[in-house]
Amino acid sequence: MTKSRRLFEALNGASSFLKSKGREEAVARILLQHELGLSHAGLLSAMRDEMDEAAFERFWCKVEQHATGIPVQHLTGTEEFYGRTFEVNEDVLIPRPETEELVEETLKLAAELFPDNSPSIADIGTGSGIIAITMKCELPGSRVTATDISEKALAMAKRNAEQLGAEVDFQLGDLAEPIRDRKWDIVLSNPPYIAHEEAADLADTVHDYEPHSALFADNNGLALYEKMAEQLPPLLNKPGIIGFEIGYQQGAAVESLLKTAFPDGKVYIKKDINSNDRMAFCIIR
Repeated sequence: MTKSRRLFEALNGASSFLKSKGREEAVARILLQHELGLSHAGLLSAMRDEMDEAAFERFWCKVEQHATGIPVQHLTGTEEFYGRTFEVNEDVLIPRPETEELVEETLKLAAELFPDNSPSIADIGTGSGIIAITMKCELPGSRVTATDISEKALAMAKRNAEQLGAEVDFQLGDLAEPIRDRKWDIVLSNPPYIAHEEAADLADTVHDYEPHSALFADNNGLALYEKMAEQLPPLLNKPGIIGFEIGYQQGAAVESLLKTAFPDGKVYIKKDINSNDRMAFCIIR
């Protein structure tokens, strides 16, 4: 294509190119904003400005990379979550809007059960740290610990915590192993939950570029829920909250696991904005 010099021409050309490759046209705007360091409003007001050759070349290179399947978040190095910007790369799962719903529901429950706003919180399998850091930012009086089995993921999470001014204790280890020396008011987790058999159904932007250790789990995706259901009963205070993100077909199975592990707890499944089972909660009183 002819390399344009005005922003609106660059944007229109990139949008059309991505559409022709079966990608989302809106990514062109995200990449252009990233290249220019502009907000959405700033880009709109600058649409008729000229774009220099070097900036255009960098922008178009990223457009072509996304067309091959590279996630836009890996090209910009960031993703938004609960109103904050988090650094991401190929070592961690890219944050999803569904996980914001897990945080939102947990904050509602915490306001009821812990009115002093100072609960102890554990985030198991923290990845980029989005859950742990967001909980700390939203509840500054809380004490938050986050675990992950990946040293690279923890390094990313620590960078995000530092950039966002969140004091979180990060621990290397498998699931709840690093937090077994004390009890907790709230335990949250968004573990790998996709069955290996479902790999072929994933978009290439997910399957080919996100860490499989953060995506897939054995036993139809339920293996880590089963392990946590064994680990967590002695680790929860009363009152206490457990919140898991789950696969859309796993509601009944995870509900059963939690009811068995916590026979006196109130267990419920909450749907996401798309009306799919997405969160499992257990409230212990």
